[in-house]
This record gives sequence, structure tokens and C-alpha cells, in this order.
Amino acid sequence: MRLSILDQAPISEGQSAKEALEASCQLAQVGDEYGFNRFWVAEHHALPSLASSTPEVFLGYVGSHTKQIRIGSGATLLPYYKPYKVAENFNMLATLFEGRVDLGIGRAPGGPSEASEALTDAFLPQVFKMPELVDELIEHNQNATANPPANPLPAVPPSLWMLGTSPKSATFAAEKGLSYCFGQFMSDEDGSEVVKQYKKEFQPRDGQDWPQAMLGISIVCADTSEEAHEIADSWVVWQLMQSEGATEKVPSSETARAYMDSMEDPAKVEAAKQKMIIGDPTDVVDELERLQESTGVDEFIIITITHSPEDKWKSYKLISKEVKNR
Repeated sequence: MRLSILDQAPISEGQSAKEALEASCQLAQVGDEYGFNRFWVAEHHALPSLASSTPEVFLGYVGSHTKQIRIGSGATLLPYYKPYKVAENFNMLATLFEGRVDLGIGRAPGGPSEASEALTDAFLPQVFKMPELVDELIEHNQNATANPPANPLPAVPPSLWMLGTSPKSATFAAEKGLSYCFGQFMSDEDGSEVVKQYKKEFQPRDGQDWPQAMLGISIVCADTSEEAHEIADSWVVWQLMQSEGATEKVPSSETARAYMDSMEDPAKVEAAKQKMIIGDPTDVVDELERLQESTGVDEFIIITITHSPEDKWKSYKLISKEVKNR
């Protein structure tokens, strides 16, 4: 079972953006040490509780502080940018960190409409042009003679991935011959059916002759299931706060408990937890094995958000150790 890490560089209550980014880099080092396959960082804009606005910049820092784990974007939001510049950015990373770079692309806005307007005057038209944008990116990624060249040209090009949360994105990735990551943690769709659809419809292209699928899931793991649920409360409350339009940072356990005590409908907490995997290492890996059997995915990419960076690092360590012990 291959495991990877997705991080959004969330900023916790009492933490600065710099500290959040440093903690994210330390998570990448944990992944490097414990045998995780990839470390991806998301792209979000104008969200005060997330520090991950420019993956292509942050990955240079992460790459220089890790040794073998693959590094990548999850995802670069292509409608905001010219494919040529994206290719240049990631060719630079792939030249510096040979054989370790992934370029995950998506088309979501990644923030409020004000941020979209600040980034481009034509976000929606660019979304509609996504097939052409991807074709141009593939050309610069696979064809060293593309004109103009996206220098520097790396010995090993970045691996291209499509990220999505719907059957439509699976079909798009399959038709373009891209590797595909389905964000189950952000979707109500059946990941099993979406991945099967992707593999069935996959059309090989040069450099990618077989379908490679990954599932993005939310997990909190601790020594005991009770402890894991207590740690997860901060993440769940933070999500509920965001759904109500709040911009608070990831709350502490104390803040989370106070919020839950004041809720008119406490069942919302348990409902949110049903979309996550929360438990001790045995329970978590049992569920991963069940998911792997039902979905047929090649890899899981795990997102974990906790108030304490130490709790997050420990969660990934426990999962890795349990998988290796089986």
C-alpha cells in the first residue's frame, strides 16, 4: 500500500503563517523519513487560515529540506496561469530535484471571487478552455522541442496529475492520459465508482501508458480511538466555522469544546466525522485496506489537520508503522 501526504499549510490558533509553513516542511521531512511516496501542497488564495498560496515557491524550500520523497502541487489551479509559465516553474523544480517532482493540476477557484478577480480577468473563460490549456501543458512537459522551450529542461520531466472531485474530472483525466487523484475528502461522490470509470476510460499517451489512480482521504490517527476523536474535534469545528463564513484559524481543543458546547445541533460534529477516518492505527489501516479493495486505487494521499503540529506528525507516523508491520 503506497501512502502520500497532502498538506494545505493550515495556520493554527496561536501560530503565525511562518510557523505554519515551517511545520508543513517538517511534515514533509516526517514523510521522507517514514517512507511516504509524495508530499503535495495545495494552492489556496485569500484564506487567512491557510498559508499555501504559491506551491511552486514553497516546494523549492521543501525540496531542499528533504531527500527522496516526491514533491508536488495538489493542485496548481491552471485557469489562473499560462501553461508555459507553469511548465517553466515545474521544470525548474524538476531540474533541481531530479526524478522527484509532480505537477498536479486543477480548475477550482481555490478561494473567494475577489481573489479570482485579482488573479485574472478571465477565470471562467479559462475554465472553459481547460482542454486547450492542458494540451499546451502536456506539449511543454513531454516535448523537449516545443517552441518556445520551457527552460530549464529537466532530465526527468514532472509527472502530470489531474485532481478532481467528480466523474467529469475522471473522464477528463482519462481522455488526456493523465494520472488522476480523486479528492474523496471534498466530494460526496462514490470514489470507488469514479476511480473505476477513470481506469475504464483511460487513453494512453506518450509517457503515460497506464492509468494511475490515487484517492485523497481525511484521516486522524492517535494511540487510541478516543484520543483520535478528541484531536479531530478541532478540525471538524474549524470546518463548521468555515461553512458559516468564519475565517478563524484551526482552533485549539479548548476553543473547539467551547464551540461544540454552544452548538444548537451537536449532531453536525458526528455527521462531519462520518466523512473522515478517525481511530487508532489498527482501525485506520483496516479501513484503508477495505478502501483499497473496494476502489482499486494504487495509492492514498492523506490530509490531516490538527491544532498541534506534533499531533499531525504523529498521526502519519502511526499509520506508516502499522502499514509496515502488516
